[in-house]
Amino acid sequence: MIDYKGKRVLVTGGTGMIGRPLVAALLERGASVRVASLDDPSRALAGTEFRRVDLTDFKACVDAAAGMDLVFHLAGVKGSPLMTKTRPASFFVPTISFNTNMMEAARQAGVERYLFTSTVGVYAPAEVFHEDDVWKTFPSENDRFAGWAKRMGELQAEAYRIEHGWDKVAIVRPANVYGPYDNFDPANAMVIPSLIRRALDGEDPLVVWGDGSPVRDFIHSRDVAAGMLAAIEAPERTPVNLGSGEGVTIRRIVDVVVSNLPKKPAVVWDASKPAGDAKRLMDVSRARAIGWSPRVSIEDGIREVMEWFMTHRAEADKRHNTFTASKLM
Repeated sequence: MIDYKGKRVLVTGGTGMIGRPLVAALLERGASVRVASLDDPSRALAGTEFRRVDLTDFKACVDAAAGMDLVFHLAGVKGSPLMTKTRPASFFVPTISFNTNMMEAARQAGVERYLFTSTVGVYAPAEVFHEDDVWKTFPSENDRFAGWAKRMGELQAEAYRIEHGWDKVAIVRPANVYGPYDNFDPANAMVIPSLIRRALDGEDPLVVWGDGSPVRDFIHSRDVAAGMLAAIEAPERTPVNLGSGEGVTIRRIVDVVVSNLPKKPAVVWDASKPAGDAKRLMDVSRARAIGWSPRVSIEDGIREVMEWFMTHRAEADKRHNTFTASKLM
């Protein structure tokens, strides 16, 4: 157990979907929190020190990590299957830079503990993902760029342990995360926020890629934040899956979204479009062993996000979006 009172904690991506509930939990525990992000400063929680930081700049990472006791590295690139297929460099290059720079800066700063956020994308296609199976296979073709980039972060942690005896890194592999402050841009968002945005904007018919049969493991951002705290406090440094452990079809997701609309649109399934792997579930027994389990049901979670988006549209659009930002550079 960590006594966070007075601890100086850096959260990269602390204005984001997982970062905000994590920062809120750290503030409640008495931590002094520094947030590093490219988002609009208005997305940072009150009571934090906000720094606009480009994590591809190593010196900026060194400055951000200076004086910190703990680092939670959440910053990353999130996008739809289409973005994975057509904009792979936008995933791979910044992710490699973020991870390498921030972990090295934290090591040089001598932080007590470090949380590295990996991804479900590191796994090869399988019915159920087990933590120890990652290095026996290759990432799915649908996730190979982002998956390999995150695997390199995991290897970096192992390299530091071998060469420097620096065994401070906890690793979590979240499943398909959704929640408030997500990326809601229909052009490049993941399935839940994209559906919510288009449905609340009145799209009718509501067009959905695929046939609705793929099974995914969805987890609310608040549950992931709680899992990160459990992982960084755990005595073992083995990777931990953070998911519900339960499969939900895309068709069920659509049904839940539509059920929360006052006017129900027609739903059209476009099976000509890519939908990703058929089934991806997490084995969460290791997470349960360290005292963590998800609390938010998919029905309650989607309803909450829809209600949030209806009253926070302006805030949703203040999120830094790698795919649109890179077009403007």
